[in-house]
Amino acid sequence: MELTFRSLKDIQVVTLSGSLTSIDAPSVRQQLNEIIMKHSPYLILDLSHLNFIDARGLSVFVSALKKAQQYQGEVLLLNPTPVVRALIELTRLQQTLSIYADEAAAIAHCTQSINQAT
Repeated sequence: MELTFRSLKDIQVVTLSGSLTSIDAPSVRQQLNEIIMKHSPYLILDLSHLNFIDARGLSVFVSALKKAQQYQGEVLLLNPTPVVRALIELTRLQQTLSIYADEAAAIAHCTQSINQAT
């Protein structure tokens, strides 16, 4: 499991690559929580390079959302691969976390939310 980070204004974009399973979940959860607390509660998780996820991996997304909401932020999912999207839909997680196919649209959504909060 590899994470890469980049900052766009007040928004953090995290690209997850490889597989997110119960083995990696605690470490990834901790890293995402640190990003939210130290940098920005607006987080976009780019899933375009994530080729597998299990239930414990999905729980990382929910945990990140809860942490972001504590800071009046949110977590968006970007470009999940077909396998990952199928599991997200099977668990109905898309009803809790918004999924975007376009990074610019996800950034625009976060920017709008930031502007409304100020």
